[in-house]
Amino acid sequence: MTETPAPELFRLDGRVALVTGGAGLLGQRYCEALLEAGARVVIGDLDSGRAAELARQLSAADVLGTSLDVADEASVHACVEAAKDRFGRLDILVNNAALTVRGGSETLDPADYFARFEDYKRGIWEQALAVNLTGMVLCAQAAGRQMLQQGGGVMVNISSTYGVVAPDQRLYEGVKSPYGEVGFNTPVSYAVTKTAVLGLTRYLATYWGRQNIRVNALTPHGVYDNHDATFVSNFVARSPLGRMARNDEYRGALLFLVSDASSYMTGANLVVDGGWTAW
Repeated sequence: MTETPAPELFRLDGRVALVTGGAGLLGQRYCEALLEAGARVVIGDLDSGRAAELARQLSAADVLGTSLDVADEASVHACVEAAKDRFGRLDILVNNAALTVRGGSETLDPADYFARFEDYKRGIWEQALAVNLTGMVLCAQAAGRQMLQQGGGVMVNISSTYGVVAPDQRLYEGVKSPYGEVGFNTPVSYAVTKTAVLGLTRYLATYWGRQNIRVNALTPHGVYDNHDATFVSNFVARSPLGRMARNDEYRGALLFLVSDASSYMTGANLVVDGGWTAW
């Protein structure tokens, strides 16, 4: 059998990818990378207007922007059907959507989201579970059904370093919140759900392994997004590479996981964190 030249292993020509939360800070860069590698891309986002606009900017022919509420089973089903109707198949799922103040919900009160653990509201906790974990399950189910019909596919679940290690509370000492007079931290809802993502990834990898569906996790870390100077200083002091990530620095890792370059890899967690978890 003739081996595929190494650079071509990363090509995605003829494949269709769905990126949940695809109009967000990292989701947008994932969509760009997939398109550049030859895939046709479905941008699913709670903000359907942003998704449609990004699709127009990237490629009217090869990108579809559509509404997607990952916590709503009917919305998830409709999004997968839209992908099939437009492109005829679905080969790649990037489970990226997550509840955050910045992009997860326009109605989320920062004071509630960043509350101290002792005062954390059950409603916010359950909302995070619905989006970050149940939403990921619903998307995997819907995409998995289509992939089984096609004979295989690839899924990447986006976790976080705070799914691997606990948040370092010292990062937030002396930091001015960008959301006014409220706390600023990594809340329990985010850290715990991102930990669960890794368990889900291992489960799905072993469940679907013989059906030619590979499932891996990608674990990014802090991305600079006009953060408070004190926070950046605290972060730099803790990071082995001495800086935060750029929002384009996870594209290569994603392409590796969704392409044939990682064809013998499933159930794994690819950590791209500037050495944060190496201490």
